[in-house]
Amino acid sequence: MSQQEKTPLFTGVKNHAEKDPIQFHIPGHKKGTGMDPEFREFIGENALSIDLINIAPLDDLHHPHGIIKEAQQLAAEAFGADYTFFSVQGTSGAIMTMIMSVCGPGDKIIVPRNVHKSIMSAIIFSGATPIFIHPEIDPDLGISHGITTESVERALEAHPDAKGLLVINPTYFGVSANLKKIVEVAHSYCIPVLVDEAHGVHIHFHEKLPLSAMQAGADMAATSVHKLGGSMTQSSILNVKEGLVSSKRVQSIISMLTTTSTSYLLLTSLDVARKRLATEGRTLIDQTIKLAEQTRAKLNEIPGITCVGNEILGTKATYDMDPTKLIISIKELSVNGYEVENWLREHYNLEVELSDLYNILCIVSLGDTEEKTKVLVEALNQLSKTHQRAETLSPKAVYVPNIPTLALSPREAFYAETEVIPFSQSAGRIIAEFIMVYPPGIPILIPGEIISQENLSYIEENLQAGLPVQGPEDETFTTLRVIKEHQAIK
Repeated sequence: MSQQEKTPLFTGVKNHAEKDPIQFHIPGHKKGTGMDPEFREFIGENALSIDLINIAPLDDLHHPHGIIKEAQQLAAEAFGADYTFFSVQGTSGAIMTMIMSVCGPGDKIIVPRNVHKSIMSAIIFSGATPIFIHPEIDPDLGISHGITTESVERALEAHPDAKGLLVINPTYFGVSANLKKIVEVAHSYCIPVLVDEAHGVHIHFHEKLPLSAMQAGADMAATSVHKLGGSMTQSSILNVKEGLVSSKRVQSIISMLTTTSTSYLLLTSLDVARKRLATEGRTLIDQTIKLAEQTRAKLNEIPGITCVGNEILGTKATYDMDPTKLIISIKELSVNGYEVENWLREHYNLEVELSDLYNILCIVSLGDTEEKTKVLVEALNQLSKTHQRAETLSPKAVYVPNIPTLALSPREAFYAETEVIPFSQSAGRIIAEFIMVYPPGIPILIPGEIISQENLSYIEENLQAGLPVQGPEDETFTTLRVIKEHQAIK
């Protein structure tokens, strides 16, 4: 039996449960006997028997020395990392750990503007100053891709004292930049590369998929095993390469951010997902890619439906793509993406990953079958017949105004005294909340930035065009929350 066939954590926890020990420790439901019987029956006694706590035989995620340590070492080997840390706080917890491991108050971190909220949370917690790079926007799809090698070079030239560079790879839509080249450029400045790999756990295990963070030589990667790798929701990993970052520092930060009541259901699901990816991943992903490509071809035969493929590659920001992500454009039909999402739910009991004005995104994973993808094709065929448009709709031009001046760090703005003022009178003030337009999911303003008249006009334009602008407490955009200005005492 190869090392990767082993599941030390799952086997250890299962063996412990099979001994059926008398438990005078938490959780108080005591293998399910102390909880609602209907819930117990639904969840199953096996699952409840391994809902345990970090007692000595089961190791401790905060100080791994036994079966958790062994499971993490096998994961590091599988993912090509020096160290792998299991996260029961999802990829958000792993992302916060990455940023807080390299940044302290006042330190600069270079990040794409279309970052996940966990990245902004980490910037607020650490007190770091974000240096933003605009991602490239796809005018046909109205979505944002990655950042280019050239924009990274410019940012590093201007800020060689940055403590880290964060890259989203692949994006939510499965598009990758030339990560290997980006890593080489950052490393020439001795700056570590942190990768938000939330949507790329599987890419490491198949040569037809984009390079993974570890393959590209990145220093850290927060990877959602639960999204596409077969573990349970909320379970992720943080892969680390020693050198520009310290694994000991990473261990202490992840421990600070992690509950002491770590879920063994989540932890053991990471162990078995790693085993499956390492031993059968290539074969399973091969089938998944074939199924996705077959579905893409059928979708492209439907009038008014387009499912993009490799033809979008070749720009500076679209170096490679993951074909298991089906970006389905419905802009030629008489309905928008949100309406399509609801229509599929109502008529076919089918749920999509996301929708925006012009697209829906469907994910094909190891858990899909031809039977399921046939329903998607049939549903969109039916939708096309009943929702044809008289003339083609072009996505409204998505442009992004210049990035505003950051007057306060996001942390200072977050903790400052604030007040609410009319939207029309807010130019020149420092905003205390987020405002973004989706698509393409890029913040117009983040806490600490100075509001310009250009920002206000852009928000109004997007609202009038019917694009969903999100973020502020006042959804009507009559008022905005800004940093309070104290008048001098006379």
